[in-house]
Amino acid sequence: MTQSTIDSLREALKFSPENIPLRLHLAETLFNLNRLEEAEKEYLEALGIEQNDKALIGLAKVYYRKEAYATCNVILEDLLKSQPDNLDVLVLYTRSSLKENAWDNARETYQRILEQYPNFTDEELDAQLRVRGQGSGYSEEAGEEEISLFMQKPDINFSDVSGMEQVKKEIEIKIIQPLRHPELYKAYGKKIGGSILLYGPPGCGKTMIAKATAGQVNARFINVGLNDILDMWLGNSEKNLHHIFEYARKHTPCVLFFDEIDALGASRADMKQSAGRNLINQFLQELDGVENDNTGILILGATNIPWHLDPAFRRPGRFDRMIFVPPPDQEARAAMLKIKLKDKPAENIDYEGISKSIPEFSGADIAAVIDMAIEEKLEASFLEGMPLPLKTKDLQNAAKKHKASTREWFSIAKNFALYANDAGLYDDILHYLKIKK
Repeated sequence: MTQSTIDSLREALKFSPENIPLRLHLAETLFNLNRLEEAEKEYLEALGIEQNDKALIGLAKVYYRKEAYATCNVILEDLLKSQPDNLDVLVLYTRSSLKENAWDNARETYQRILEQYPNFTDEELDAQLRVRGQGSGYSEEAGEEEISLFMQKPDINFSDVSGMEQVKKEIEIKIIQPLRHPELYKAYGKKIGGSILLYGPPGCGKTMIAKATAGQVNARFINVGLNDILDMWLGNSEKNLHHIFEYARKHTPCVLFFDEIDALGASRADMKQSAGRNLINQFLQELDGVENDNTGILILGATNIPWHLDPAFRRPGRFDRMIFVPPPDQEARAAMLKIKLKDKPAENIDYEGISKSIPEFSGADIAAVIDMAIEEKLEASFLEGMPLPLKTKDLQNAAKKHKASTREWFSIAKNFALYANDAGLYDDILHYLKIKK
């Protein structure tokens, strides 16, 4: 869709400004071109003329793509009151709930989708939300075979992770040295292994640093997702979690990595269902190692919202050590740009200059900027009939249009660091923001 088409639609609207279908067509065209600010304006104009469900859905899609998930969900929740069976609304609400880490909402909505549309499939949602085996759980033998499928031997270590020197230093002291010198720790009666919580804004490399940690000590790496544990039948989720820990105990040294751990360890005070509390109690029992020996197992948890984690998880012997994973530093941002542009047509890119201009950007933000620059370049390439190389100004222009997704996280995190930080858990956030308490 070219600029001339958009100009024609705008010209037509001058003569018929209250033509809702025409305005929605323009808004959708702008949205498909990722011109989100303009699309948002047109959808709001349409809603100013009359309440229109198509305009509301379009506006929600804009906010979803802009990563304003809370605003997106407010619109969708209102739409679901009048359109409870609208598949597009249900799917978008499920996706947006996942982005907000509202796992209960996501699971409940996804179950509604499957009940109303039994043949519905979605690779991303299935991977995160479909329960295993329709409730049969799994036997120990079947469970071990399944776990072995997602156990990895990482081929990366700290040398493959650009920047993040402070994070690597903390992990080196708290994790790697004990595993390399077990005899010293044994002499002092200290166990090898332990549990560490990685926290920080989304898209900043928590999973990568976990894999690199396993590679650094030549350990097996088991990445545990929510769908590997949750089961629709009472008691099976606890069994699944126990099987995973048992498998790790048999294959030390091993790194057990729980991504989005807040989905499994949310505060029990906020839970209405006993099933969720039972799973947390099982998790705490596995961590304590009172009945089980976790020597040689490093348990890493990652979360964007550590303040929602049950306080019991942070007691001694559990996730009592927390490491803040901030947005990538300049060195890391420059390296990410080089890696992501490696096999793409590019010319004379000033990586250092661009990396300096995007101080708050996460790895996900950098990927989004490159995608935006490519989309703009593709339109010009279509006219030329050949791929045109990306240049520094293309990336700089795209960066100006993209807002750092970390800002929203820091605006929330700052409040917890200032007003709910008696134990000093979030001092690293204040240090990063250069705030003196």
